[in-house]
Amino acid sequence: MEEYEQSKRVRGLTDEGIYQTMLTILLLASKPHPTWYTRVLLSLTTGLRKNDIESLRIADIDFEIDAIDTGSKKTRKSMLFRPLPPKITDYLAAYVGSLPAGQVNLFSDTHTHKKWKKIRTRAGLPDLRYQDLRVTFSSFLAEAGESTSVRQRLLEHSSPQITEDYYTKVQDPILHNAVNKLPVDEWL
Repeated sequence: MEEYEQSKRVRGLTDEGIYQTMLTILLLASKPHPTWYTRVLLSLTTGLRKNDIESLRIADIDFEIDAIDTGSKKTRKSMLFRPLPPKITDYLAAYVGSLPAGQVNLFSDTHTHKKWKKIRTRAGLPDLRYQDLRVTFSSFLAEAGESTSVRQRLLEHSSPQITEDYYTKVQDPILHNAVNKLPVDEWL
């Protein structure tokens, strides 16, 4: 049971400090498929659930304020003005500009397990779950020093414990900063 809990707890692309290379490879593997590349980028920069990304409409994107309006199918909550990095907004503007006139949904295709398997296998990450991108989003924010409450709000979790136990693959940077203040040099 304990082994199961350990394997289920936290997964993401942050193992052994090589996540940047892994992410680059994953993005390169998905790049030939613009809809999938966009899905991966949105997962990594918003932390949205797969189904919530799938339901996005072009009208949900506010290009002027770098935000996206989202609704969660799971929690039935919505977040107006979910922030987007400006470069992602620029990318989305170009992506939307390439879509056929009159298209309402952000994606004309659907998320299929077969396509996701092909992309992650091409990237050399055959065991990567789509959910792991959400964990990676939270872990990046934790590494950057963002509080649990900020990550909890962005992930739309009901409890900070869920965010910490299941969606954070790094140690709390505040705790690391605290122990780095110890006079270890004097002790060694």
